[in-house]
Amino acid sequence: MTDKQKEKFLTENIYKGLTNLNTGWDASSIYYFTKSDFKVLLSRVENLGIGIYGIEPWDSDNHYFGVKLYDDYSSKPSDPSWYNKAFREFVKTGEELQYSASYYVPEDLLKL
Repeated sequence: MTDKQKEKFLTENIYKGLTNLNTGWDASSIYYFTKSDFKVLLSRVENLGIGIYGIEPWDSDNHYFGVKLYDDYSSKPSDPSWYNKAFREFVKTGEELQYSASYYVPEDLLKL
């Protein structure tokens, strides 16, 4: 799997219809989403059986807020309980955040 294949898959299957908040302040391949869009994104990730290695939100001034990694919660990045719990923990902070993630996409999905 190449990075281009993975990015194409994510754009067509995960990010479709969501608003990317990255206006050029980070690498173009890193997408940021509002809380409501990220909730939709997590549902799509779960439905497709892909995984998330980490969730990294930034505040509205584009300052790093923190990171949560799958191996602190689960042994598999595709375990939805870990990323849903981590997301809830970020939401509970009450901060207005922009969410990004790094993804595990199984090879067989890229062949679809």
